[in-house]
Amino acid sequence: MYDPTVARLTYRALLGRRRALILGALPLLLIAISVVVRGLAGADDQTAADLLGGLALATMVPIIGVIAGTGAIGPEIDDGSVVYLLSKPLKRPTIIFTKLIVAVAVTMVFSALPTLIAGFILNGNGQQVAVAYTVAALVASIAYAALFLLLGTVSRHAVVFGLVYALVWEALFGSLVPGARTLSVQQWSLAVAQKVAGGDLVTSEVGLTTATVFLVVVTVLATWYAGQKLRALTLAGEE
Repeated sequence: MYDPTVARLTYRALLGRRRALILGALPLLLIAISVVVRGLAGADDQTAADLLGGLALATMVPIIGVIAGTGAIGPEIDDGSVVYLLSKPLKRPTIIFTKLIVAVAVTMVFSALPTLIAGFILNGNGQQVAVAYTVAALVASIAYAALFLLLGTVSRHAVVFGLVYALVWEALFGSLVPGARTLSVQQWSLAVAQKVAGGDLVTSEVGLTTATVFLVVVTVLATWYAGQKLRALTLAGEE
């Protein structure tokens, strides 16, 4: 289910000079803001939770997920180079699963690690805030990577659709329409973070059991369907 050659090519595509600069911009911004906030406000648990929840989890993680998830396969489909990959004796689910692993790893490194660093800068992990939001970023990275990898497989406008979901559906509708929060990767990951923190600083609109089920189901279904779409793409090319 995992092919090292596909993984190496995907890493090379995702971590090229231009895309690496984009991936690194938001984490550096988060850390820089955390240093400034710590210097101005001191160590404050509520401030740390607000910044990690509002900037790290609600903004940085989904945007990096969009870049990594769609970038793992979208450009290959757009420029037609995916045909070369599909001509190899590889099962289509193996290609998708390998690219998912790479997208998850890149998303985790560029989102969860900076979240942990920012959390320790802000309040030294007081009330487990840094660890809780880091766990949330890790969990969200898996679901986002699967969703956006699927988008990269089915649409040439995957980046646009991914940003609409992350920044409009989750950030806008999620804050205005209570029912929309149930269909939010951010809220699902916050439910896990709430369990880790165990206090009132981290809260979620979704229960832990519901969040866990949704995270698993969405990740599995998105990965499976992406494999089916890639198989259909192969058949269309052969025809």
